[in-house]
Amino acid sequence: METFPPGLNFVGLRGPSEWHTSFPIAQGNRQSPIDIDSKQAVFDPCLKPLRVSYELCTSLSLSNNGHSVTVDFKDIDDKAVISGGPLEDPYRLKQFHFHWGKSRGCGSEHTVDGRSFPCELHLVHWNAGKYRTFGEAVEAPDGLAVVGVFLEIGKEHTGLSRLTDALYMVKYKGTKTQFKCFSPRSLLPSCLDYWTYPGSLTTPPLSESVTWIVLKDAIRISEKQMGKFRTLLFTAEEDEKIHMVNNFRPPQPLKGRVVRASFKV
Repeated sequence: METFPPGLNFVGLRGPSEWHTSFPIAQGNRQSPIDIDSKQAVFDPCLKPLRVSYELCTSLSLSNNGHSVTVDFKDIDDKAVISGGPLEDPYRLKQFHFHWGKSRGCGSEHTVDGRSFPCELHLVHWNAGKYRTFGEAVEAPDGLAVVGVFLEIGKEHTGLSRLTDALYMVKYKGTKTQFKCFSPRSLLPSCLDYWTYPGSLTTPPLSESVTWIVLKDAIRISEKQMGKFRTLLFTAEEDEKIHMVNNFRPPQPLKGRVVRASFKV
């Protein structure tokens, strides 16, 4: 998720394999993403169904932050929250963004049984009932909850079409446009079965503050829609053009963590 310190961006940093030189936590015990081994995941009957309440959410803007495309939300109240699942508190929606590859063979951050998906959506929430600010939540072990949704190639996704049709307006790093009246509920699959584990942000500062909720079912997006993501640039308009592709971190060691499943295989 995109929480770079001031003055840093994804392109300006060395690759993920060298992040540990600036961010020692990159070698930590709960780093993300991971490969989810479906046979090793433990069904936990105590896990509750995930409850998603996005109906009253207020989207604000669509932006290119130099690493991904992000939709930000007004988060001064609890009109857009998730609850249940592995969470003890409701978590308020802050933003969502995507990670994708140069081709359909890679792009997702999490993998399942070694399989990559062309794209992964991250819906980022914070524990606003317990922490005063999003920045404070980023530093807390239970501060954030991120819902991960895999995207695979198939039919055109009508819920995504409004977003993909607007991507040309944020082609360059640092560009932003208004993007109002959009509910991310349309981006979720009908089945909300999930895997969950304690993890981290997947970009610097890599804080180990995330409860990950990775949905089992993928949504489908057309090849044409996926191609519009690949027209975005890591770079500003005055810089040399570098296409925004492969903006994902590879899976990290599990280091003894248990992945729990809300469903039986």
